[in-house]
Amino acid sequence: MKIVLFVVLFSATLCAQAAPLPPSSPTQVVLNAKQQALWEKLTASIRQVDVELDGVLGVAIEDLTTGQKFSLREDEVFAQASSIKIAVLAELYRQDQQSAQGASGKAKLSDLYTVQASDLVPDSDIMGGLTPSVTKITNRDLATMMVAVSDNSATNVLIDRVGMENVNRMLDSLNLPHTRLRRKMMDIKAAAEGRENISTPREMLSLLEQIYRGKVLNQETTQEFLKMLSTHKDSWLPRDLPDSVRVADKPGSLEGVRNDSGIVFAQNRPYAICVMTSYLNKERDGENAISRISAAAYAVFDRLGRASEYGRVVSPNNSSH
Repeated sequence: MKIVLFVVLFSATLCAQAAPLPPSSPTQVVLNAKQQALWEKLTASIRQVDVELDGVLGVAIEDLTTGQKFSLREDEVFAQASSIKIAVLAELYRQDQQSAQGASGKAKLSDLYTVQASDLVPDSDIMGGLTPSVTKITNRDLATMMVAVSDNSATNVLIDRVGMENVNRMLDSLNLPHTRLRRKMMDIKAAAEGRENISTPREMLSLLEQIYRGKVLNQETTQEFLKMLSTHKDSWLPRDLPDSVRVADKPGSLEGVRNDSGIVFAQNRPYAICVMTSYLNKERDGENAISRISAAAYAVFDRLGRASEYGRVVSPNNSSH
């Protein structure tokens, strides 16, 4: 288990390279008719997935270069499952930044934690194999477990350390009133009482966009946050994309629910994408819907990023005339 832990933690430094610093606001770019036609085809593809899905689909996509957006049921509230961990991670990095600036009483990435048996809950593949009352790890280690393998015990410890109320206060400051952390992971009693962790496609997109543009964290901390969120994981947004494409995302799953929200760093054309599903007859169909929409979006943004205004795409080692 110690070897597994080392591999998981080490992967955080290898699987995600620093992205170029993003602009603070979208570039004023007007799509020409051919580019607009590609966007319309993406819209048609997503609507076809919606028609075919036996469940409810919500989608929000933003071109982080131009600010152009697509949305479907963008203001519907969906259970987030583990996708809410994006907000927990953001608050951890925000507090670490505040601590570095001299604030007291804030959680730091370097803070040590001693594993306790009382903290263990189901679906904790790494924490469950560590030695209670002996093993010491840092908040950064806990964050890596939370992102890479969605370790629920690690997440709950981080929620205690940053404070649930602080996560929600941060969300309020970003004008995200329908995005809420209302319970810990695997708190079945709270879930039965209706205290679900929630968001909307529009608000999760806004959270990612504001982080990307440096409106939540400073430039250095933003890069570290995106690097952590890009840690390799089993998720549906990148499933059918080229292995070389960096994706900073967090999927979530519950019975009848599948979600994935993140930023895809397509060459010269990064974009944020949030796909949420609920009332699924078959969860596998929700997973496939997310991957189909992700692949369709990437096919458009990849071409927009590599093509001239006339639509000529130039690939490496392309010798055509």
